Order: sequence, then C-alpha cells, then structure tokens
Amino acid sequence: MQIGLLGKTNVGKSTFFSAATQTTAQIGNYPFTTIEPNVGIAYVKAECACKYFSINHVHQLCVKGTRYIPVKLIDVAGLVPGAHEGKGLGNKFLDDARQAEVLIHVVDISGSTDIQGQPVPVDTHNPIEDVKFVEEEFDQWMKQILQREWHKLTRELESKSGKIIHAITQRFSGLGIDEYDVESVLHGLNLQTKKPLDWTENDIFSFVKELRKRTRPMIIAANKADLCHDLSVLNEFTKIHPTTACSAETELLLRKAAKNGLIDYLSGDKKFTIKEGVDLNPQQKKALDLADKVLSKLDGTGVQKTLNSACFDLLKLIVVFPVEDETKLSNKNGEVLPDARLLPLGSTARDLARVIHEDLSKGFLHAVDAKTKQRVGAEHQLKNGDVLKIVSTLSRG
Repeated sequence: MQIGLLGKTNVGKSTFFSAATQTTAQIGNYPFTTIEPNVGIAYVKAECACKYFSINHVHQLCVKGTRYIPVKLIDVAGLVPGAHEGKGLGNKFLDDARQAEVLIHVVDISGSTDIQGQPVPVDTHNPIEDVKFVEEEFDQWMKQILQREWHKLTRELESKSGKIIHAITQRFSGLGIDEYDVESVLHGLNLQTKKPLDWTENDIFSFVKELRKRTRPMIIAANKADLCHDLSVLNEFTKIHPTTACSAETELLLRKAAKNGLIDYLSGDKKFTIKEGVDLNPQQKKALDLADKVLSKLDGTGVQKTLNSACFDLLKLIVVFPVEDETKLSNKNGEVLPDARLLPLGSTARDLARVIHEDLSKGFLHAVDAKTKQRVGAEHQLKNGDVLKIVSTLSRG
C-alpha cells in the first residue's frame, strides 16, 4: 500500500511526512526543500481481532485493542505551475507520484503561501486555487502521455480494427491502470462508440481527468488549519474532495514529546496527558499549552484521521488477519494474530492467499474462518476483521 503526498512547495508536506512516519525529513521554508522523494512507514489504525476474542494480546503493533497497520508514505518534490512542462522538478514529481494508489494533497488552508509556495500574510491567498492547480498539472501530464502517440494509436485502430480500450490501457500501463478503469470512463463519457480519429481536444482532456479521478483518489489535508480564524473555509473544499482539518506541526511536536517521555499521546488521540513526575520547563509548557488549544480547536491534529480516511474511506480497504493455527490464532512460532493485511473490499480467500505468497494461491484447497470455525472456499468474500487460516498443497517459500 503506497500513499503519495502531493502539494505545492512550502505547505507542510515534509512536516506531515515526519509527523506520520517519525522519520526525519528535511524541512525548510523555501521551494524544493524536498528533491528526492522521502519514503517512510506510517500506520493506519483499526480494531484488532483480539477484541472479538477477548484475549490479552501482546504485540508491538497492538495497543489496547487498536491495531497499527503499516503503509508506505511517499513525500515527493513540491509542484510549481507548469510542472507538466518540466518546470521546477515537475517531471520528477509526477513520475514519483504515479506509484501511489491514493493521494493526500497537503494544502495550506490558512492561505499563508502563494501559488509559487512563497510566504505571504495569512488569508491573502485563496487555497482553493492550489487544489485546482495541482489537479490541472496532473491532468495535463496524463494528457501528454495519451497524446504522445495519439496519431499512431488512431492509425493503428483504423487499419487493424483493434480495441481502443486495450490501446489506451497500454499507454497508461506504468500507472497501474487496467482495462476495466478505461472501459468504465469511456462508457461514462459516451466515448466508447466514437472513433478515436474524431475525438476532440476536449474529449481527450475530459477522458484523462475522469481517469485520474477514478484511479488516483484524493483527500485534502487542510494543513495549518490552526492558523485559520474561521474554519468554515473547509466547506468549499469538501465540495471538491474529502477534507480533513490538520496541524502537522502540532502532531510532530506531540509525537516528539511522547517519544521523549514527557507526555502520554498516541497518534489520533484528541488529548494528551503529562506524565506523572515530569517537570516541564517554561518553553515546553508553552508549547504543550498551544498544542492543547490546537487539539481542542481541530478535535485532534488530523494527521491520523487523514491517513485512515485515505485507506478506509477512499480505497474502501478492509483488514484481515491471516493465521496458521485457527484455534490458537497464531503462526507456527506461537505468535498470536501476528499479521494484519489491508485488502480491497470484495477480496476473496484466494486473494488473501495470493497476498501472503503466490504459492499458497496456486495450491489453494480451502480456508478456515477462525471466528465461525467453518471451512470456506476460494471465492469466499472476506469481511473486515476476518481471521483466516489458508490451507494449501504448496507451502510458502
């Protein structure tokens, strides 16, 4: 699972990345602080199956019945207008961003950075323009991919009577786009019966825009929301994309304070407590007082909420727990509920086997549902929170 962080320069992407991954990223108040993509591991949160079975669960990724599931987070170089034409680090940005299955667009909701990412007074820039500009750059880039060999494609289809769905899918193979995606967009725009030779410039642009929406779902991380005098500005964003009010800087501060043993705080919590016996210096107390006000204003920092929404609301993923012993809920080493996998809604028992190891899928016999103790077949659809043992003629490895 890969999540991409999009956005223009200087909006707090690298701060969001550092807060989410606890990985140090270069943070600076100038364009192109991020040149090479920062890649780290963040976590989404879900209920652990240990709650269902009412067992005491000792696992480093299970905290009081909440399971932390790792995802890859990619913070790529910031965008500037004209990125699809190669301006700034545009081509590199777009090439890095194509790896992501879902996109988090970090926006400076406070309007304190202009379209180029330069600092300006709060509320002097309209952040809605940033959303439109990033989408436009992504759409123009995809349009270039399709148009690069458009005339060649149309000639081939005219002479060989090939299928447009297959031809277009080939052009976007590097983005993980399949024929079902292409066919769905063609039907939605009533382009499936129109000859490619007759497509207008507007047809091509409409097609790539809808394809981008379908294959690269996006959530807005409305960062620096704590600086806003009025959070009603969020209403305009929710009309375009799912949106979460965020303060990545506050999350980073709280995560560091927790790591240094000053407070009890887990990502996603709506409050923190100062550890007993800790004597804060004036600077620490002032910082934590400010953090407390941000949590109250935003109902949390929004960082964990954004990650969870990206996976569970946009991608509709479910959490499944594979085990090797359905009675002890363990692997062969006796570790209880050792793993948690993210799978698309509608996935089957065979899909889970394939995710674990291709051999398990090839030799699939059946699976055992640890909750119901029933044997299920390859096409059995999984539900969120399922615990399954895969029985296969082929062992892993």
